[in-house]
Amino acid sequence: MSSRLFNQVTSNSDFRSPLRWSRSLTGARGPRPLCAAGGARAFPPAATTTTRRHLSSRNRPEGKVLETVGVFEVPKQNGKYETGQLFLHSVFGYRGVVLFPWQARLYDRDVASAAPEKTENPAGHGSKEVKGKTHTYYQVLIDARDCPHISQRSQTEAVTFLANHDDSRALYAIPGLDYVSHEDILPYTSTDQVPIQHELFERFLLYDQTKAPPFVARETLRAWQEKNHPWLELSDVHRETTENIRVTVIPFYMGMREAQNSHVYWWRYCIRLENLDSDVVQLRERHWRIFSLSGTLETVRGRGVVGREPVLSKEQPAFQYSSHVSLQASSGHMWGTFRFERPDGSHFDVRIPPFSLESNKDEKTPPSGLHW
Repeated sequence: MSSRLFNQVTSNSDFRSPLRWSRSLTGARGPRPLCAAGGARAFPPAATTTTRRHLSSRNRPEGKVLETVGVFEVPKQNGKYETGQLFLHSVFGYRGVVLFPWQARLYDRDVASAAPEKTENPAGHGSKEVKGKTHTYYQVLIDARDCPHISQRSQTEAVTFLANHDDSRALYAIPGLDYVSHEDILPYTSTDQVPIQHELFERFLLYDQTKAPPFVARETLRAWQEKNHPWLELSDVHRETTENIRVTVIPFYMGMREAQNSHVYWWRYCIRLENLDSDVVQLRERHWRIFSLSGTLETVRGRGVVGREPVLSKEQPAFQYSSHVSLQASSGHMWGTFRFERPDGSHFDVRIPPFSLESNKDEKTPPSGLHW
């Protein structure tokens, strides 16, 4: 059975609270929901019980009411979600919609592999060989109403491109686009014909009540995917856990620009930090090593990440951000450590899994913007 999904809104439907829910428990008298206004991870509804997700009255801000957002579906254990699937992010709590899937190679250093089908051992890190396992990720749109409420746990994700401009430093971004792992998706349905507020939703998707899910790709979405495939493509994902802090890295090639009679290659990398323990820790420093095929090895040290020193706790266990790097060579490697601090003042280093920076062989002209 499905579960209703509720959202806390004011009378004018102004969204104020992120969607974060606690797991429902079943007691002797039937389902017993544990209600929370925020801070908890989102969990899929139990397949054997019918439960309602709502906020307790003691946590409900004055003047707000509960409004039905949709109905939970049972998450898929196998197969993939289709274009137009609505979902709640299980970690960051935002509403989103699937645009299309990507098949990535997941290099998980927490899983031992005796006979790797593809190995990776970048220079300078002393990393053990790992096996690349196929895993499904999704390109998604984030509901704009939820972006302000995930800012403490994540940047408002955006896909960035090299601008089609003589200035090699010029970038432009399409906000509200994210890459989501299959297990991060909590699927739901809605009777709303425009359930996600994003400027690209109605340009990319068309409501068709005869389909399931009832949102199908417009030609503009297919054309956009085809045109921008080299800059959207997700190919490798890298994961490693140290001291119960899991670091996941996804690199994206952005293209090459010419500057001062040389070629400069650009990449974006997205990093998620997850605290798998109940102890509170805070990220204090980053230490990067960047190796270029040209033979250079650069060391970068600094406070925090993207101007932040996020706290990872049981209530807010994850933080995600993106940054960029450029090399004067078509490939290279990055690796390093994050230094975390415990409440007692002690520190420990968390390994950043080494990852390759590879340029696309079939490089096309970088896009100059969105044209319809």
